Amino acid sequence: MKPHVICHMVCSLDGRTWSSRWRPQGAHSAGLFERLHEQLGGGTWLVGRVTGQEFAKGKERPAPTGQVFPRTAWIARRDAAAYGVVLDAEGKIIWGRSDIGGDPIVVVLTEQVADAHLEALRAEGVSYVFAGKQALDLRLVLEVLNRELGVERLLLEGGGRANGAFLRAGLIDEISVAINPAVDGARGAPHVFDSDDVKTGPSAPLASMTLKSCEVLDGDAVWLRYDVRNEDSSG
Repeated sequence: MKPHVICHMVCSLDGRTWSSRWRPQGAHSAGLFERLHEQLGGGTWLVGRVTGQEFAKGKERPAPTGQVFPRTAWIARRDAAAYGVVLDAEGKIIWGRSDIGGDPIVVVLTEQVADAHLEALRAEGVSYVFAGKQALDLRLVLEVLNRELGVERLLLEGGGRANGAFLRAGLIDEISVAINPAVDGARGAPHVFDSDDVKTGPSAPLASMTLKSCEVLDGDAVWLRYDVRNEDSSG
């Protein structure tokens, strides 16, 4: 079963997501992203590797191990109200922690990851699941999260490449975006939906987007919510 996926982001008028580059300065309301996250109902959230790396505290890569671990899910905690899910196909993030803001970390890996990395994750109490042999299958990611953790609703919260990949795969059901009265205006910063430099397609399979709500927030930001119907959707 695929969870209901809500892509939730905060951006500038030109769709950029690095608030430190926005002008005028001070246009970004501190804590806005988190407040809207809670208004959406909170719950389990997912980010890509680059965004996930920002939360990591570890520095040293684990030493090789002679132990071999099965490529099956290992869950340290099953009683959490919410999980922080991070896509890390090759096992590059050295965590040095087991939760983010109290939400237990769940790493999504491919089967090619080193056994030493699995051993380190277990030692730190970081849960992990698998969703592909050489590359992540995003639909499988969602199905595994539902099957292993009972996730029925997921907040997809960046970065732009992760958001773009889910969008192009036709897996986003709703978009929540707060547009701030600011502009980046230069090249180099990620967008709400982005891709690798070499990717020019395919286009997102969007059949329709229907405005669900529109709210003007303090500081003149505008919060838009859209229901999304994808071309292959039966809904």
